Amino acid sequence: MTENHNLFVALRQSWPDDLDRTAVEVVDGPGAGLRYSWRDLDRASAMVANLLESLELPARSRIAVQAEKSVESLILYLATLRAGHVYLPLNTAYQSAEIAYFIGDAEPAVVVCSPGNHGWVSRIAFSGKTRHVFTLGDSRSGSLLERAAHHSDRHVPAVCRADDLAVIIYTSGTTGRSKGAMLSHGNMLSNARVLRTYWDWQPDDVLIHALPMFHVHGLFVAIHGALINGSPMLWLNRFDPATVVSLLPRGTVFMGVPTLYVRMLEDPRLTREQAARMRLFISGSAPLLIETFRDWQQRTGHTILERYGMSETVMLTSNPCLPDPRHGGAAERRGGTVGFPLPGVELRVVDDQGQAVPTGEIGGIQVRGPNVFQGYWQMPGKTAQEFTADGFFRTGDVGRVDAQGYVTIVGRSKDLIISGGYNVYPAEVEGFINDLPGVAESAVVGVPHPDFGEVGVAVVIARPGARLEPGRVIGELRARLANFKIPKRCFVVSELPRNTMGKVQKNLLREQYKGLFA
Repeated sequence: MTENHNLFVALRQSWPDDLDRTAVEVVDGPGAGLRYSWRDLDRASAMVANLLESLELPARSRIAVQAEKSVESLILYLATLRAGHVYLPLNTAYQSAEIAYFIGDAEPAVVVCSPGNHGWVSRIAFSGKTRHVFTLGDSRSGSLLERAAHHSDRHVPAVCRADDLAVIIYTSGTTGRSKGAMLSHGNMLSNARVLRTYWDWQPDDVLIHALPMFHVHGLFVAIHGALINGSPMLWLNRFDPATVVSLLPRGTVFMGVPTLYVRMLEDPRLTREQAARMRLFISGSAPLLIETFRDWQQRTGHTILERYGMSETVMLTSNPCLPDPRHGGAAERRGGTVGFPLPGVELRVVDDQGQAVPTGEIGGIQVRGPNVFQGYWQMPGKTAQEFTADGFFRTGDVGRVDAQGYVTIVGRSKDLIISGGYNVYPAEVEGFINDLPGVAESAVVGVPHPDFGEVGVAVVIARPGARLEPGRVIGELRARLANFKIPKRCFVVSELPRNTMGKVQKNLLREQYKGLFA
């Protein structure tokens, strides 16, 4: 008999024997107070899977979803896996031109959208190869659920191989054409199993889920973590710092981007007593400022665990949750680093010629492991370009590994500034700026310059009540950094442009300031 590597089957096997226990409790929005049992997730995903099968779709059809976060959207994800099709999550902020590109590129057989967007989304979908468009609202409404209600709540999961495609997740597309990273059932299951062990998931863990569902962090790290451990979730359709702080006595695990931690630190109710029951706080998707790391320690008594991953690889490294025997029993969660390569992940740092750099030196990060994606959808040339001859994926990230094995991300290779022939790593300069009195956060980008080819520009946010003088910021750096690393200009602004996961959009800053020295 053929072994079934369907990710849904593996997740389902981890659910509690008592399926009537609560799996998800909705905390906010139209369904606030609703509780979904494990049996509800099983039955509802079976009904939606049967609906998909009734459409007689080709094998491994893409199911594109741009819908608001809800438990029903989670059920749709499980149903897609269950039916053996390919899930394609789309950011709810995408507009018509972006949706047209994704639908044109992925050619989904089914598109699911919010009821309010049905008019324009269906026009785009039907102009291509899509034949079925359903709606799904965040209040248990929409044509998808109406149609699924007529189908059986029993379903035999499709048989999948480990390398069968399960998900296409489009990269953010901040430079050039957005690419569809193809993740298999085996990619995601291997990562979920490793994280369950490495993050020491416990039988009584409760996840506070406040992240969006169209991104690796919220869907493949947080949700998979809870499901493969049979752990209930306290479900927020939208992040609200006050609500999360109030939930801390009921939860044990929280995953967030740095912005969420900054906003919760503004709540005076965030104390050691309030967070006493919590076991683990995890941060990712964007760099965590060392100040936020220390403030959280002081306020809550907890040390945030920072980790590193990508759309193409799910999680790659993590600070230790427990002592890591591979690194001499190191257990310190070290601020400013992303910890050690996860078990099964090979990570190396190389120079421009692909040669390994000495310990502690900066270079390009390459990785290999069972979690690394199969390639980019319909882009074989780009896929081949991003892999080395011995099978390592070129992440595009720049970093270093110290003598103890801790990995530090210095930045993206595309963010590297080459000024007068010297390499300038923005993250290094930002670290010095962020340490200056009155500075809340900074971003350094490279812009064209007639003499040096490229120079740095610093864009800085002041702390509340502080006055920052751009000239003084640059002056302070002169005593700390080599002259070629000093930004030529500094601007003090009220906010930095960010994407939905809190990452600073440096491409927008480069565009904004590109004419400074023209």
